[in-house]
Amino acid sequence: MNQPSPRIVSIQRRAIILLIAGGALNYVDRATLSVANKLIQDELGIPVAQMGLLLSAFLWAYAFSQLPVGALIDKYGPRKMLGLGLFSWSVAQAAGGFVTGFGPFIAARFALGVGEAPLFPGGARVVRDWFDVRSRGFATGLCQSASSLGNFIALPLLTFLMLRMSWRWMFIVVGAIGVILALVWWRLYRDPAEVGLTAAEVAYLTEGDENSSTRKPSFADWRQLFAHRTTWGMIAGFFGVIYTLWLYTGWLPFYLEHERHMSIAKVGLLGSIPYFFGCVGAITGGWLCDFLTRRGWTPIGGRKLLVSSALFGIAACTVGTVFAKDNSLALTFISISLFLIYIASSAAWATVPVAAPGQFTASLGSIQNFGGYLGGALAPMVTGFIVDRTGSFSQALLLSAAIAVGGAIAYLVLVREAIQPRA
Repeated sequence: MNQPSPRIVSIQRRAIILLIAGGALNYVDRATLSVANKLIQDELGIPVAQMGLLLSAFLWAYAFSQLPVGALIDKYGPRKMLGLGLFSWSVAQAAGGFVTGFGPFIAARFALGVGEAPLFPGGARVVRDWFDVRSRGFATGLCQSASSLGNFIALPLLTFLMLRMSWRWMFIVVGAIGVILALVWWRLYRDPAEVGLTAAEVAYLTEGDENSSTRKPSFADWRQLFAHRTTWGMIAGFFGVIYTLWLYTGWLPFYLEHERHMSIAKVGLLGSIPYFFGCVGAITGGWLCDFLTRRGWTPIGGRKLLVSSALFGIAACTVGTVFAKDNSLALTFISISLFLIYIASSAAWATVPVAAPGQFTASLGSIQNFGGYLGGALAPMVTGFIVDRTGSFSQALLLSAAIAVGGAIAYLVLVREAIQPRA
């Protein structure tokens, strides 16, 4: 069994730290609109249903940007595409602090979605490039923990900035931090082609990877990914995961204020608790992927078990949230849901490097993410219309539970084997 060289270990650590920082900031940026939801409504005169559309604008742009961005990452490398994406989304985030109406806000959120599109497919490619097959699950889990870590940090941090400064300065400050991080990424990260790997280092990175390929990517090969059942199972399963995630990401602060009658300050404290459990779930999910592989499960089989089981658990906890009379019990169900959501997310993203041909890792990851964020885009919008019509979140939560069950069944039935590279 080959071992990583000290240089590879150093590159791995640097890459993971940068991806965690970028992922956490990514979700802090996304949360700004959710945290300032009611203040923005009051200042700009935007009704609840239109706030749902505003929350979804980012997500529609993010979802449809996934399809081309994965191929671009595979072609040009994560260093260029993630650096460009981080810089552009941070500028768009800062622009949100200057808007004066619904239309300009939609444009700023749309630009934010396009800019953020490369991050997670690029992270999957970084893991494929710098980690061997036995350690990719845990590395993926660490990267996925960044999104929940970002949400955990976001509520108290953004609430503090919003109350001490204003919601506009909150947008501007986090945008400026992103510009700085983009420069750090460009300075510190390198793609494998820029490093000059030794034969021993190449042997470590490719050992046990039966789906490795050095074939140059082409559009015909990319299009062929859609001919596989595994691809469609990954799309459908991730749709269920991200739909539920974005119901909470988009509406949790408003839900706790509107449905559970908590103050803004209390929401800023208690609303971050579920995301702590999400962070633990992301790391746990990645660790379980590698654990099951070491215990004799195939990489695909172990990840399939985790994703589908977590989705069934998410559905059960979401139903429990609807019928919980006590606020503490409701937060407990939401916390368990976030724990399971991030187990499922980590396992789904850990499926990408073992299911995709080597030169299409980011492409398959972006296709999966496209499916997920179709669900993510629908969740805030559908929830907004349901709450506006019924005055309650109950029907929206029950719909989310049903979608999670559907995603679990699709993953069980369709995800069966790795996609083999063409000769």
